[in-house]
Amino acid sequence: MSPRPHRNRDAEAARSDAVIDAAASLLRDGHILAIKGLGGFHLACSALDEDAVATLRQRKHRWGKPLAVMMRSLEEAARHCLIDDQEASLLTGVVRPVVLLRRRDTSEAGGPTESQAASASMQELATGVADGLAELGVMLPYTPLHHLLLEAVGAPLVMTSGNLSDEPIATDNAEALERLGSIADAFLLHDREIYSRYDDSVVRVVRGIIEPVRRARGYAPHPIKLPFSADTDIVAAGPEQKNTFTLITGDYAFVSQHIGDLENAETLASFQDTLELYKRLFRIEPRIVAHDDHPEYLSTKWALGLDLPKVSVQHHHAHIVSVTAEHGIAEKVVGIAFDGTGYGSDGHIWGGEVLVCDWQESERVAHLRYVPMPGGSGAIKRPARMALGTLHEYGLLGHPGAAPLRSRLAAGEESTLLRMIERHVNCPLTSSMGRLFDTVAALAGIADDARYEGEAAILLEAAADSSAEGTYHLDLVESEDPECPLIIDAGALLAAVLSDVDLQIPAGVISTRFHRAVIACVVAVSTSVAVRLGTGKVALAGGVFMNRLVLGGAVEALREAGLTPLTHVNLPVNDGAVSFGQAVVGWARRHQS
Repeated sequence: MSPRPHRNRDAEAARSDAVIDAAASLLRDGHILAIKGLGGFHLACSALDEDAVATLRQRKHRWGKPLAVMMRSLEEAARHCLIDDQEASLLTGVVRPVVLLRRRDTSEAGGPTESQAASASMQELATGVADGLAELGVMLPYTPLHHLLLEAVGAPLVMTSGNLSDEPIATDNAEALERLGSIADAFLLHDREIYSRYDDSVVRVVRGIIEPVRRARGYAPHPIKLPFSADTDIVAAGPEQKNTFTLITGDYAFVSQHIGDLENAETLASFQDTLELYKRLFRIEPRIVAHDDHPEYLSTKWALGLDLPKVSVQHHHAHIVSVTAEHGIAEKVVGIAFDGTGYGSDGHIWGGEVLVCDWQESERVAHLRYVPMPGGSGAIKRPARMALGTLHEYGLLGHPGAAPLRSRLAAGEESTLLRMIERHVNCPLTSSMGRLFDTVAALAGIADDARYEGEAAILLEAAADSSAEGTYHLDLVESEDPECPLIIDAGALLAAVLSDVDLQIPAGVISTRFHRAVIACVVAVSTSVAVRLGTGKVALAGGVFMNRLVLGGAVEALREAGLTPLTHVNLPVNDGAVSFGQAVVGWARRHQS
């Protein structure tokens, strides 16, 4: 038998080089490419081309939310960002996540000078990549294709998920051609199948703490060792936003990669497909399902449709347990759960909660004072509405410092919102700390509207002036509710913010004083509850602790107060960890004595 003829390797290499050169030329000329990666498609454009970035945002319907940038090397990244040793290790390690880095001032220079191709990368990144933010999401190439393409382009590339906003990323060539055809000008494909959908992981370093932001490619499905051995397989359906699911069996928990916001049929289908894959891979057949208390979450409805025993877990209880279980701490701790939204046991929207809880039960011992949300979810998208409702609750609308906010409202908006509040029409009550951040951002003139989740709070953090002096104060007052003895009252803080607005104090100073007040509140309420409980352990969870200033400041201040702060090790502090907490509560209640 004659040997099989070898392909002409020189011809194949030339063909490959031609494809890469053509793709690089398109990117340099301002076009958008859909590029097949490891866990799905990226949409890419030049990070130096303002028009290309604006076109990508318009076609993808991604308004305002920062875009990640892929750079050729650590040296190139160092020209744009400040990078410490931990961050450098993350950038260059085997996982290659997106790392949130502190941006350099545009006047600063950094890193060694390289070739003429490298000099282009020293140009300022385009307007529209991550406007108004002190951080930039940076990753280095992690496939041979990325290396070849970045070298050929000679400049940083925006690399964002290959999807329309709120949809799962595309993974199949035919699917990508159909779904991304209205976004991409060209496609860079290969013939290797993608069997499971994975977004890029996102991490940050806060005062030496490596904090996962999105746990996906490179981290999932690596199991988490449990501090117990489960004799029954359990599935936890997770929350609605930043959904993950968790399967536990034996000594391990398998927390899925980031699924996304379960708000449409496409994402729910991705959730179900990924769950079936995990069940096959790890030979798990759940006998119990744990889920969120919220009856309208798609994840809850999915769980309720299963023919399995069910365990309903309050959102913030799951948050705190997700932290303590990572540390193997089963006894009661003080739990500070600060986020934007969570369905409360009283039917209101929680989010500024202080809990005493173990893996089985949770007691609410303090919360931020309830305020109305005019228009419900509309108040999340328009912080100016949230600010109006908050000032109304605290009787501060007549304060001179409220005048700028009121003057920026649309004609008739204030009167309409006030009628809604007074008549209790579409004005749910919330204790959310996230909404207090929105309120202060609006009062300070930083953000009246939010184009994406958490934008107002993110911009408020970015505006903070570290050189500013002074602080505001959140009061702890006794509650009339015997089931929750303390209320966190923001009246004095809001009055002080309004006085500073009236005095035209810069927004950066207002931001810093507010952040200091939140940190001091965490310490004060933790100390008060810890003394009564007889513990020094304080678990921090919820999206508010995504804030670099709050997390780092709270950890340091709690330690100085003689308390032991507990933060996540392997999981995000946001809702990406909730399913893990649900699963542990489900196991603990099964074994409740």
